[in-house]
Amino acid sequence: MDKTPEQELDAALEDSAGLGTVRYLKTLVTAMTVTTILGLIVLITVVVMKFSQATPPPSALPLSLPEQITLPEGVSAEAVTMGQGWIAVVSGDEILIYNSADGALQKRISIR
Repeated sequence: MDKTPEQELDAALEDSAGLGTVRYLKTLVTAMTVTTILGLIVLITVVVMKFSQATPPPSALPLSLPEQITLPEGVSAEAVTMGQGWIAVVSGDEILIYNSADGALQKRISIR
């Protein structure tokens, strides 16, 4: 019976390195392959689970906002932030705090 090229290579390796070393290396390569495959399966599972989660619930901010907020003369809004019961408008070197129910200016905070 003729040996396949793989069997001839195995026999040559066993002769040069010893039978135990070749078996150890084969076992090590097989274990690393199985570990890599299992790791990929876990990674793919985590990604699929993460993307299939439901959309988060809407925020708890009040839906009733004033029709308009009147900014003082010469003030332009650079950023707007809303919280429960208040709206903050950042303008240059100050922050304007408005009541979210009626849009009335409650406080001006100067930024130094």
